[in-house]
Amino acid sequence: MNKSTRYNLTVIGSGPGGYVAACRAAQLGMKVAIVEADRPGGICLNWGCIPTKALLKSAEMYEVLKKGGSFGLKAENISYDLAAVVERSRGIADRIVSGVEYLFKKYSIQHIKGMGTLASPTQVQVKANGETTVLESDVIIVATGARPRELPHIRLDGERIISSKQAMTLKTLPARLAVIGAGAIGMEFAYYYRALGSEVTVLEALDRVLPVEDEEISKQVARAFTRKGIQIETGALVSSVQRHGDTVQLEYEVKGNKKKLEADIALLAIGVVPNIEHLGLETVGVKTAKHGIAVNEHQQTNVPSIYAIGDVIGPPWLAHAASAEGVHAVEHIAGKNPRPIDYNAIPGCTYCRPQVASVGYTEQKAKAEGIAYTVGRFEFKASGRAVAVGDTDGLVKLIFEKQYGGLIGAHIAGAEAPEMIHELVLAIRQECTAEEIGKAVHAHPTFGESIMEAALDAIGERIHGA
Repeated sequence: MNKSTRYNLTVIGSGPGGYVAACRAAQLGMKVAIVEADRPGGICLNWGCIPTKALLKSAEMYEVLKKGGSFGLKAENISYDLAAVVERSRGIADRIVSGVEYLFKKYSIQHIKGMGTLASPTQVQVKANGETTVLESDVIIVATGARPRELPHIRLDGERIISSKQAMTLKTLPARLAVIGAGAIGMEFAYYYRALGSEVTVLEALDRVLPVEDEEISKQVARAFTRKGIQIETGALVSSVQRHGDTVQLEYEVKGNKKKLEADIALLAIGVVPNIEHLGLETVGVKTAKHGIAVNEHQQTNVPSIYAIGDVIGPPWLAHAASAEGVHAVEHIAGKNPRPIDYNAIPGCTYCRPQVASVGYTEQKAKAEGIAYTVGRFEFKASGRAVAVGDTDGLVKLIFEKQYGGLIGAHIAGAEAPEMIHELVLAIRQECTAEEIGKAVHAHPTFGESIMEAALDAIGERIHGA
C-alpha cells in the first residue's frame, strides 16, 4: 500500500458534477483530489450530452440539405458517411475531455486514476494497476453518476440488443430499429436514426412519449414523429427481446393484445440506475434511498464528512443539476451558507426535432396539487421567424399561478427550445407575472417572441396567432 496523502476535499468521479465541484473547491482555496477510473468527463462528456448532440446535428443538417429545394437551393445526390458522422462525434468528445484535463491543471487539482472506495468517513482507498493508495481527506464528495438501466428479461449483447452507448457508434445503419423507451434518450436516438433513413418503432410502457413532459407537449412531439414516419406504440409492455442471427424478435403487449416486432437492432433506453455498488457505502454507514444515495438539502449524507451529488442521488438525472449540486456542496463545505437548490427551477431538454425544453410545473401536476392556474399559448406557425426559416412545428405554453400571477411552469416544443428556456427559468425564480414577461420588449423577428406572445395570451392581450 502506498503512502497516504492528505487533501481538504476528495471527489470520487469526474463527470459534470464531480469536476465542477473540484474546480469550485480549488477556487475557494482547497487542496483537491479527484479520483476517476475512466476518462474525465463522465458519461455526459464521453458518451452522453456532448457527443450525442454532435450526432443529432449531423442528422439535422442532412434533413435540411434534403429540404433545400423549398429554400430555392439545388443539391443533388445528397448522402452521408456514417463512419465520418460517428468519427466527428467521437472527436468532439475527445476535445471536450481534453478541456476538463486542462481545468485540472489550471486549478492544480490532483487527478488520481483508479477505482475509489470509501475506507472511512475521511479516507478514500484507490486501486489502480495492482496498487492501493489511501487518500486522507477532510471531506469527500461522491459523484459516481449512473449507467443505463437494464431489464432482467432482456440481455444486452452490445451488437443487436444494445444500450445508448453502442447506439452512438454503430458502423452500419440498421434498416429497422426498435427503441424501447420514449424518454429523452430514446426519442433522441429515434429521431437520429429515422433522419438517416432507418425504419423506427418506439415502444413506451406509459401512455405517452416523453412522459415527464406536459401532456400537450408530448402530443406535439408524437404528432411530429408520426409525420416523420416513426411508428409509436404507447402502453407497450415488452416481455421478450431475443436475437435470431442478424435480427431481433420482440414480443410485447398493448391493452391485453399480444404483438410481435422484428428489427435489425433493439435499443434499450429506459432510464438509468445509480452507480452505488463497490463504493464502500456500507463500510462507513452511508444511507441510501430508492433512487440512490440519500442526502439533505445541502447534498450532505448522514455521515457529515461525506456528500453526494448528481445522478448517484437520483432524479432529475441532468448534467447541469449535477454541476449545480457540486457547487452548492462545496460552498456549504466552505461555510458560505448557499441558498438550497430550487429543483422546480431546473430546466430539462430533449434534442430531437422538434426540440423540447421545460421547467417547473406541468399542467397535470398543477391540477394534481390543486393549484389554481391560468395558461398562455403561442404556436410557432404564427411566428414570423419560424415561417422565415421554415420551422413552424412548435409552441410555447406558460402556466401561471392564479392568485398571485407568478410563473410556475414553462414548456416549449420546437426549434431553439433549449436556448429559449433560460428566460423562463429566471422568470420562475423571480416569480414573474404574465404581464411582466409579456410587456418586456422581445426582439423581432425571433423565436423568443413566442414567449412574449404566450405570456400576453394568458392575460388576453396576445396580438398574433389565431
